Amino acid sequence: MTKSEHSDDVLEALFAEARSHPPALPDRVLARVIEDARRLQPSSAGNRMRGWWRMLGGLPGLGGLVTATCVGFWLGVAPPEGMPDLADQILGQQVMADETAPDLSGFGWDIEEG
Repeated sequence: MTKSEHSDDVLEALFAEARSHPPALPDRVLARVIEDARRLQPSSAGNRMRGWWRMLGGLPGLGGLVTATCVGFWLGVAPPEGMPDLADQILGQQVMADETAPDLSGFGWDIEEG
């Protein structure tokens, strides 16, 4: 590409001149634009449930919330073996391990039996 005889300085001077005289918008046009914008905004007097629904993220958000609630409830009722059972601690019940059962954890059989 060849360099043109106009440099960037000339172009920048033209842009600066255009910025110094911005086009003026008549007050009637500006008032009409603002009126249209206010008219198209959703009203706050509408259904408040719709706002909550949007805040949750709609149906996918509600599905995630229900899933997290079910998993949390399940972990609270029947926690995995490594976690303490909070429900039994609150109710004052103690679960004793069966001492007559052989220890099969070294062979990996405890995973197979579930």
